[in-house]
Amino acid sequence: MSLFQAIILAIIEGITEYLPISSTGHMIIGASFMGIGELDFTKVFEVNIQFGAILAVIVLYWKRFFQSIQFYTKLLAAFIPAAIIGFLLNDFIDTLLESVMVVAITMVLGGIVLVFIDKYFENKATKDQISYGDALKIGLFQCIAMIPGVSRSAASIIGGMFQGLTRKDSAEFSFFLAVPTMFAASAYKLLKSYKAGTLNFGSDQLQLLIVGNVVAFVVAMIAIKFFIGYLQKYGFKVFGYYRIIVGLLILGLLAAGYELKIV
Repeated sequence: MSLFQAIILAIIEGITEYLPISSTGHMIIGASFMGIGELDFTKVFEVNIQFGAILAVIVLYWKRFFQSIQFYTKLLAAFIPAAIIGFLLNDFIDTLLESVMVVAITMVLGGIVLVFIDKYFENKATKDQISYGDALKIGLFQCIAMIPGVSRSAASIIGGMFQGLTRKDSAEFSFFLAVPTMFAASAYKLLKSYKAGTLNFGSDQLQLLIVGNVVAFVVAMIAIKFFIGYLQKYGFKVFGYYRIIVGLLILGLLAAGYELKIV
């Protein structure tokens, strides 16, 4: 992996991690077109730079992380479903990750949902506070994103809206929930890579990881700020259309015989 390729993947991660468009689908296309999809280091790199994206949330919303103990207990309630289901179904999820077709189909289906979801919540009553029950239900929605191609951000935001939260409050809770969820998932995958012997960093690889995390951090901060403002004004529709286009693009490449690999 070159420095240029590392920067491109980090930009993709920073943009797509918090937008409801699925980082997995974009990583497939990006890594495959650059010819690095099958490299072991690419897989480790893609997991590791998520820490930069996590840090973006902590820096942007640092005051909220000092708000109260209930902030953390509600996050814990929302995190528990993913922790349990992810642990129990880890091997099955890894099997799904081997199917690019699954990613493409879920990209399209998820896009169709986003195109019409604003209409469904139109004129629905909203509330300002999130209960522990709401948090748990949002966590269950987040588990849908264990299917490759289903956006974690979209699943948890829609879950929050089903509990009566505004789009802004749902999006922000989704960002907060990403911190323990992504940290746990990334740390677990890195541990597996270490035990498998694929986590061997030379000086060049360490440089790529540092650059990748810095780029992912900066880009994720910009993406989060943009998304909150855009979501409040315009909703999900444009992201839905975009997902459908990307999903159809992947299906088209597969039909043309282009070999795509999951990173």
